Amino acid sequence: MKNWINRLRGGSDNTAAATPAPAAPAVQADEQEGGIVAEIEATYYRWLTASAGYTAPAAVEARILDEVRALAQNPSAAAELVPRVPEVIPQLLRSLHDEASNAELARQVAQDVVLVAEVIREANSAYYRPMSPVKTVEAALMMLGQNGLRMLLARIAFRPLIRLQSTGFTRVAAPQIWNQSEKCALAASLMAPGVTAGAFEAYLAGLMQNLGLVVGFRLSDRICEDGKVPGSSAFGLQLLAAGRQLSSAIAAHWDFPDVVAGAIAHAGDPGDGNLAQALALGDRIAKLRLLIDARVVDEDDAFVTDGLDNFQRRCLGKLSNVES
Repeated sequence: MKNWINRLRGGSDNTAAATPAPAAPAVQADEQEGGIVAEIEATYYRWLTASAGYTAPAAVEARILDEVRALAQNPSAAAELVPRVPEVIPQLLRSLHDEASNAELARQVAQDVVLVAEVIREANSAYYRPMSPVKTVEAALMMLGQNGLRMLLARIAFRPLIRLQSTGFTRVAAPQIWNQSEKCALAASLMAPGVTAGAFEAYLAGLMQNLGLVVGFRLSDRICEDGKVPGSSAFGLQLLAAGRQLSSAIAAHWDFPDVVAGAIAHAGDPGDGNLAQALALGDRIAKLRLLIDARVVDEDDAFVTDGLDNFQRRCLGKLSNVES
């Protein structure tokens, strides 16, 4: 796990893109403390837990939060609660780091039929919009480019970490959490150039930041009964914050770049760094996309019109083409 992260970074994408996107405004502290950001977070949590949320005793809420926070202080124990990365991913990342030819990459991709399907599916997605259907691995790799392939490999590596084979409420919530993770990663990478942050590092942070939340729901399944989960907004905001700290601790334990682990830890207070700001904006946009798609929020809701600028709203629209 530790070495493949460094290979995944590879290339020169650790700095901002040459042609920056429009600058994204900083998220203000007063928003975090009680304004639109907290409202979006609370609305997202209530929607995510609507099928199983209940009025839990204060002692149950406190126990869940205490256990999540304790794991953040013991990340090696927390890391044992999630699966390992597929072996084919590090092999391919070594090739990317060594600037292998497309022919060599195609040969390695072709060794895994699932990966072949993923690469071709990605190249034919609405995000890339090819003029004609892409049918071969070689053509797909030409369409994606090395950075697109790195992002795809990162998604494939992280998917089993978030979509754990679990029971109870976690089994219900995990697909939606993964959907939000994918959209957050893409949105954060799009926001990154405008705030002078690395696009791929923002992508990694977006994929990683929900891992602690999934662990928190697994703990809740052990503590609560009948697949229930505390449903209050106040608890949800605390769990989302504690989950980010746990994700950051696991990221540091896995030797993610310090800037990525730090961005995850400070995404709730993004004045503390450019990457944290990109992640916070991407996270907000992704959550709004899910809430709009679920018809919880309208396209012209104040969350959108007041909470996002024009560039961020275009990113919100772009996420509608992203399939989980």
